[in-house]
Amino acid sequence: MKQNRPIYLDLLRIRQPVPAVVSFLHRVSGALLFLGIPPLLQALDASLAGPDSFAALVSAPFLKFMLFILLAGFGYHLFAGVRFLLLDLHWGIALKQARYSAWAVLGIALISTFLIGAWLW
Repeated sequence: MKQNRPIYLDLLRIRQPVPAVVSFLHRVSGALLFLGIPPLLQALDASLAGPDSFAALVSAPFLKFMLFILLAGFGYHLFAGVRFLLLDLHWGIALKQARYSAWAVLGIALISTFLIGAWLW
């Protein structure tokens, strides 16, 4: 019996629909927050040691970048999470509405990321 299964699957050529991309990025942002919050709390603990350590941490560009990534991930995770909660309540579950809400989440997250970057720098 011959099987017609693909031998080589090029993952870069597969195009997912926008709701699938939003779902995948929601999981990635959740994992990023889970892994990124402990180092951020450690930096907060180090900054409370004294005024010199606080000044050193505030001026560190790596910490600012890490904070930017975590805040942007949090914003995206929040907006996508609200979208998924509304989908669980059967609001916007039709295909056209789900696509529009997915694009809206991506747009709002992009705008919030720019605002967070402007606030930090």
